[in-house]
Amino acid sequence: MVSTEPAIAPKPIPAPTRPAHLPALTGLRFFLALWVILNHLVGQGHVYEPFITAFPSPIEAILRGGYLAVPTFFMLSGLVLARTYGTLTWNRRTLKNYFVGRFARVYPVYLLSLLVVSPFIVKAADQPKGWLVAMHLTLLQGWFSGHYTAGWNTPAWSLSCEMFFYALFPILALTWQAWRWSTTIAVAAFSCILTPLLWKLGVSDQLKPLVHLADFFMGIAIARALVLWPETTRRHTAGKWLYAAGILGSGLLIGYAKYLPQSVSVTTFLRPMNALLLLGFAIGGGWLARLLSTRPLVYLGQASYGMYILHIPILWWAVSWPGNLVKFYYVAFVIAVSSLSYTAFEEPMNRYLRGLVSGNQR
Repeated sequence: MVSTEPAIAPKPIPAPTRPAHLPALTGLRFFLALWVILNHLVGQGHVYEPFITAFPSPIEAILRGGYLAVPTFFMLSGLVLARTYGTLTWNRRTLKNYFVGRFARVYPVYLLSLLVVSPFIVKAADQPKGWLVAMHLTLLQGWFSGHYTAGWNTPAWSLSCEMFFYALFPILALTWQAWRWSTTIAVAAFSCILTPLLWKLGVSDQLKPLVHLADFFMGIAIARALVLWPETTRRHTAGKWLYAAGILGSGLLIGYAKYLPQSVSVTTFLRPMNALLLLGFAIGGGWLARLLSTRPLVYLGQASYGMYILHIPILWWAVSWPGNLVKFYYVAFVIAVSSLSYTAFEEPMNRYLRGLVSGNQR
């Protein structure tokens, strides 16, 4: 017997909150990715080594310090996740959407990076390749850092950290909305000492997701500070002074790192500086924040993940180029390929995978 009762429409899946866009932080991502790329082009025998050594030692130390951009990316992840999903009501359906969204954000371009470098993976014969391939496909290499030498895509260890942070975030988000200033400041302060504390407790530096958990916590604290800080003229005036202090403090710490206590890592000293930097650019104000918020730099910032994750696979091919091609065209080539990848592959795949879950695919 066919029921004559009207069908009950399913409840819509709650969407993540869409906070005001923070364009200066997006533009900043582009320069952080460039800094990482530069880090892989300096050192003995590398194309920019003669150029780097011509600078005074503090500037040289800054130019060589591109690996220090990675903790800033982790902090950005915490900030963006908290602002986007911090007020979401968590249940089975929203969790599914959240994890599919995170997978869609990271994995397609990462898989593309492995395909780009796959001919070199096939040729490699110096390690147990099956184990290494499985570790890379499952994004577990950050948990085994130091136990292998395969450099197929060295920056990808950070994705192991990101996946760990993504898994933790829904738990952290359960209390995030209840944080007051006292809790937010306490979390930020705890983030500044967490990594040395873990080392003191015997946690190996090779367990990268645990070591960098402090950066993720700090990003979440920054996001909460943005919510708690009233929208006033004084807040917007403070933005430019906060990021100026972050830039100056970071520059001094990196440039004169040799004078810092060796028992504490540079990244630990930089954590509060990065917090000032991101909080200041999130608030905005000043000519530098306006520059980073321009449309070209925002677009390049959106393509920066491709720059970060594709530049080493591309470099595997570029090392066979004539020296001048690598020296003058490699970085531009990476930016162009990453921009094309973002427009033609990354964003379409992101929308497609999200659509599979939301049911918008036809």
